[in-house]
Amino acid sequence: MTTITQPIRKTAIVTGAGRGIGLSIATKLAEDGYNVVIAARSRIEDYRENLALLDKYGQSITYVKADISSSSDRKRILECTLEVYGRVDVLVNNAGVSVKERMDLLEMTEESFDEVIAINTKGTLFLSQLVANQMLRQPKIGKKRGTIINISSFSSVVASTNRGEYCISKAGVSMVTKLFAIRLAAEKIFVHEIRPGVIATEMTSKVHDRYSKMFEEGQFPIARWGEPEDVAEAVRVFCSDAFLYTTGNYLDIDGGYQLTRI
Repeated sequence: MTTITQPIRKTAIVTGAGRGIGLSIATKLAEDGYNVVIAARSRIEDYRENLALLDKYGQSITYVKADISSSSDRKRILECTLEVYGRVDVLVNNAGVSVKERMDLLEMTEESFDEVIAINTKGTLFLSQLVANQMLRQPKIGKKRGTIINISSFSSVVASTNRGEYCISKAGVSMVTKLFAIRLAAEKIFVHEIRPGVIATEMTSKVHDRYSKMFEEGQFPIARWGEPEDVAEAVRVFCSDAFLYTTGNYLDIDGGYQLTRI
């Protein structure tokens, strides 16, 4: 008698995945055969149409309404993942907010700073901590024990004095990436960072004309808006076994904006 054992399907958590970049990431991972846990702040009813796009891949999708700035919500994301799938192999920290109002650095408010840091930096840090500890507890599948990918921004190194709190929050994510990469490398948990530039999402729609003008003026070598799929494809590669001798690094998805020119 021959017994056929089905391989254990890997599970990915993607935060902020109800739309935009996060939805594209979730879609690519579902296409690659992952169970996907989508965590976002809005009700699932607000994203029904978006989430239906993932149905055609035939993978299991679980939605968790959660705010990653909340300790109890972060714990609930992991608890729901383990209840449904029993493990987590990939964490993509995509959830993030921009400033509600662009203000000169000399006028920036503590309220705005606290809100942006709580989600973009603190939420990323402590959800990574939770998930990393779970990865260490579970049996390894394949060549890696786990992958953590942080979606930061080219604003982590490109300064905008009218949204300083956002730049600081993303610079913090870059350091979170380095710290976890060093701590987890020996455990075969790989940590990477992706720094999107100008991507066509709801977040950038408010400054559409400004960036479109920059493309026309040649400030971006690749003179077009980035698409959420451009970021998702980078995530897909980092989740694969393509990079097993590097960790703690970053990839700019910014149309070549940061290239030095003369």
